[in-house]
Amino acid sequence: MAILQYREALREAMVEEMERDETIFLMGEEVAEYNGAYKVSEGMLDQFGPKRVIDTPISENGFCGLGIGAAMNGLRPIIEFMTFNFSFVAIDQIINNAAKMRYMSGGQFKVPIVFRGANGAAGQLGATHNTSTESIYATIPGLKVIAPSNPDDAKGLLKSAIRDDNPVIFLESEVMFGLKGEVSEEKDYIIPIGQARIAREGDDVTIIAHGKSHWIAMKVAERLEADGYNAEVIDPRTLRPLDMPAILKSIKKTNRCVIIDESNPYASISSEMTYRIQEKAFDDLDAPIMRITTKDTPAPYAKNLMAYYMPQEDEAYEACKKVMYV
Repeated sequence: MAILQYREALREAMVEEMERDETIFLMGEEVAEYNGAYKVSEGMLDQFGPKRVIDTPISENGFCGLGIGAAMNGLRPIIEFMTFNFSFVAIDQIINNAAKMRYMSGGQFKVPIVFRGANGAAGQLGATHNTSTESIYATIPGLKVIAPSNPDDAKGLLKSAIRDDNPVIFLESEVMFGLKGEVSEEKDYIIPIGQARIAREGDDVTIIAHGKSHWIAMKVAERLEADGYNAEVIDPRTLRPLDMPAILKSIKKTNRCVIIDESNPYASISSEMTYRIQEKAFDDLDAPIMRITTKDTPAPYAKNLMAYYMPQEDEAYEACKKVMYV
């Protein structure tokens, strides 16, 4: 195992895939000359040249459309958004073209494209730069949505996403790019899309959390362990498709569930998970499912309000105690 930063794991995935397949290219704002806004693509321009690592104008609608057309004609683009908040400028391209073209063409066109970049809140950036977009894109048939929480998953899942013949939304986080962790050095390391990871085993309560919320779940589990309780932590990794068998297996063991989700609460990822759990495992639940989300408002700018707005460790800890009736 190698110790890599999250950004380095993403870079390894792209470099290895671009070395393997010359139809793959990276395109986005500042990915080439500037080495990426978050230095994810550092050195890639020197290695692959300007035809495969391409700087674009500030025109998400334009370069997303270019990428989709390239994918329909046999190439495999990786489109980087400086932040997924900017993907809304290209949402027609993503939702109406990338997601639906294979279906509407009766399978005549594949759209093997990855849209990747920073998602969710990253501090005091204001309402228009702090949106968690997973619940928006996960509603769209034809898109796969991935949100890794650590460098190892980031590498293995990004390689799978690049090889997939369908459009993939690959959600990262500005605050996790510097996160260090063990990454497999296995040759051609791949993690299949659609498989959750049991990050911690337990039998008292199931905590489900993706992306950077996963680390809140792990802290809560440590606090519960100090109280004498064993929480099982599930990292879904992929939000569409969602690994419901793994989640249901855990619920049948613990009989209790808390979901931590950086989405806004209305029609969120946690809303869908809650419905599916009660649909398939209602008789196994000994307490109502509880969820910890952002507040139902645009993200504030003030530091103290932003802290209140985000899912909090204390909230999740108290929710776990509540469903365990302690």
